[in-house]
Parts: sequence; structure tokens; C-alpha cells
Amino acid sequence: MYRVPYSKSYLEFDLPPTMRGTVVVSRPVSPVPDPKRAVEEALAHPIGSPPLRELARPGDRVCIVFTDVTRASPDHLLVPAILRELEAAGVRDEDITLLCGIGMHRPSTPAERVEKLGPEVVARYRVIDNEPQNPDALVDLGVTPGGVPVQVHRAAVEADLLIATGLVEPHQYAGYSGGRKTVAVGAAGEPLIAYTHGPAFIDHPGTRLGRIEGNPFHEAVTEAARRAGLRFILNVVLDDEKNILKVAAGDPEAAFQKLVAFARTVYEVPIPHQYDVAIGGVGYPKDTNLYQASRAPTYLHFAPTPVVRRGGYYIIPARCEEGAGEGVGEQRFYRALRDAPSVQAVLDDARKHGYPPGQQRAFVVAKMLEEAKVIIVGSEHPDIVAECKMIPAATMEEALTIVARDLGPDLDVLIVPHALLTLPVVEG
Repeated sequence: MYRVPYSKSYLEFDLPPTMRGTVVVSRPVSPVPDPKRAVEEALAHPIGSPPLRELARPGDRVCIVFTDVTRASPDHLLVPAILRELEAAGVRDEDITLLCGIGMHRPSTPAERVEKLGPEVVARYRVIDNEPQNPDALVDLGVTPGGVPVQVHRAAVEADLLIATGLVEPHQYAGYSGGRKTVAVGAAGEPLIAYTHGPAFIDHPGTRLGRIEGNPFHEAVTEAARRAGLRFILNVVLDDEKNILKVAAGDPEAAFQKLVAFARTVYEVPIPHQYDVAIGGVGYPKDTNLYQASRAPTYLHFAPTPVVRRGGYYIIPARCEEGAGEGVGEQRFYRALRDAPSVQAVLDDARKHGYPPGQQRAFVVAKMLEEAKVIIVGSEHPDIVAECKMIPAATMEEALTIVARDLGPDLDVLIVPHALLTLPVVEG
């Protein structure tokens, strides 16, 4: 019996006797025994930076950019710890802004803000969302040497002290998320997001999962955050159950690099060869919509080597109760896949005309669908799955029957229970 996450629970299944299953998980590491203390220790001993209570001064305007509900970053622990440091430094409540880095996702709801930060923080401090399409809310910071137009939310740019939380884990474009990305994408204007998520960046061979060196996306967000004035981060590495494995605070470059080095030892796992089928788990909050859930097969496919052979299948259980997703970017993703006559048409149109932010996910999904098929299991909106050129299946049994009918019954199956937190690397 195998088990993968599905929404806030799990989905259990067996493979047919003719299929051989291999389970791949991240390297087991003991979580920190006292998360609150670990966060406080990281803030007391930052890497490459004075502590926050020395950086901040009474009268300073401070902005803390935190992750939105699509990220599992434990901001309910991180943000209050930062606020305690600022209070100790004499910073007034009214001089602090908490900016939710939604990027191009939909705005946060009051309930999500409470879930992210806790009711006391939401009641006490000013909490706002990024407004990527509102020119009045953004500051133009010029164009990077790589041609990226940098616009960042005014609350972040005009702060005397800019701080960000984040989660360091494998990322489709940045190599690893966290570090500067919470500000440089989460608090950015649409032009920056559009450029960095455009076909030229995504087609670049350096834009790969797990790769930072020579990655133009990583270089762009680093420069954007520098221009915005990011001075301090508090980031974590989590395990498959969202327990904290490591915390680091301090200089945005030094603290991030320290966590990436650790994260690589946890998430990157060798596998002996490519497989016929990969089953990837997602779970809440990423499987609430198809836009986010589609990250699982693309992460597995755009690992250093695709984990399934050409013509193979990815099977992804995902509830997708929000359908394709409710944000501007999610709807662009949906329409691009729905309205194109074929997968190739999605790619041709993107390479010829470009696309707005959010639609990059359609481009990445189409690049994957050129080479493999995707089955989404247990979606509450199977019609949307089908419109997006993927295959809906009500159960794992139905999905495996579809695969066996196409490829034959004798199959090697890779099972990755946490496909967004495990990076299988084909040996050799």
C-alpha cells in the first residue's frame, strides 16, 4: 500500500502486480526540537549582518514582506519573532507595514492573513497585499543589465529597513526559492514578473530546478531585491511534514546560501534511471488549484533530467477545489491552455508573441506535455483539467488503468510522495 498527500489528508493506493514501485523521499533529518527557540536563536546570531535590534532604530519605517498562502513558510512563527526584535529596538507599531508578497496571485483574504500571521499580529499592525497592476503602488527602480524592468511595491522601497521571510526549497525557475525572491517577485510589479517569467528566461538552459549558478532568473531577482533595498531575511528549510529543519537569518545573500547548501543535502535524491510513470504528491495548500498543483509534474520533468521517459506519464492527485485558480495569473494560465488548439500552439504563440505573467505556467506545462502526459486524480473540476490538455481521473485505479492501456501493464513506477520537496536526480 502506497500513500501520497491529497488536500489536508492522504490518498492510499496499490499498484497492479505487473507494476514495480519505487518510493523516493527526501533525506530524513530530525526537525528542530523547539521551533520558536530556533527562530529566536537565528535572529540573535544572524549570518553576515548585525542583529535586527541593532539595525533598526526608533523612528525607522520598517516593511516586512511575508509569503502568501500558496507557500508553507511558517510566518506565524517568523513574523512575530521579527516584530519582537523591532519592538526591542524601539520601533513603533505604526511605523511597521506587513506586506503580503502575493506576486500575481489573488489578494489574500482576512482569514488567510490570520492563518499566516496570527490574530494578534493582524489586529495590531498594518497588513497589506502587493498590487502588481497598480502603478501608484509601485516604484520604478530602472532596468537591470539583463534587461529586467524593476518595479517594487512602494511600502518596501520607501522603508528605512526592508526585511523578508521565506522558504528555501527547490523552485522551477529560481533554482531554490526564498532569499531575495519574496521581495523581488512577491512584492514586484507586473513588468518584472512578466519579463522574468517570459519564454526567453524559461527556455534558457540555466533556468533549472535546483540550479543557482548561471541561472538568469536567480540573477535577476538578486539584483531586483538589491535595488529595492532588502537588508535582512529570516528563512527556513522544511521537511515533507512542514516541520522546520533549519533556520537562518541575516544578510540576504549569506543566509540564503547557507540554507541552500543545507537544502541540497535534504531534497536532492539520486535515482538509478528514468521511469515509465511517476506519481507525485502535492497536498494542501498547493493542490487547491490546478495552477499550483501543476508544479508537481513540471518539477519532476524539469529536474536535471526528466524522471519519466519520453511518452511516459505523470499522475498527480490534486483536489483543485478552486478550479484552475482565482488570481489574474491563474486565469491567464487556464485560458492559454483552454483556448489553444494544441500543446504545440501554446508554445508557438508564446515564443512568437510572449505572454503576460501567470501564463508562463501554461508555457511550462505545454513544454512538459510535448514529451509526457499528465493525469490529475480526484479533481473537483475534471472539466477544467481536460480543458487544460491534461487527463482527469476520479481514482488512482482509473489513472493506472489509463496508463496500462497506453503503455502496457509491465511498468516501472516512481512514487514521490512530496514532489515539490524532493528533487530526484538521475545518476550519470
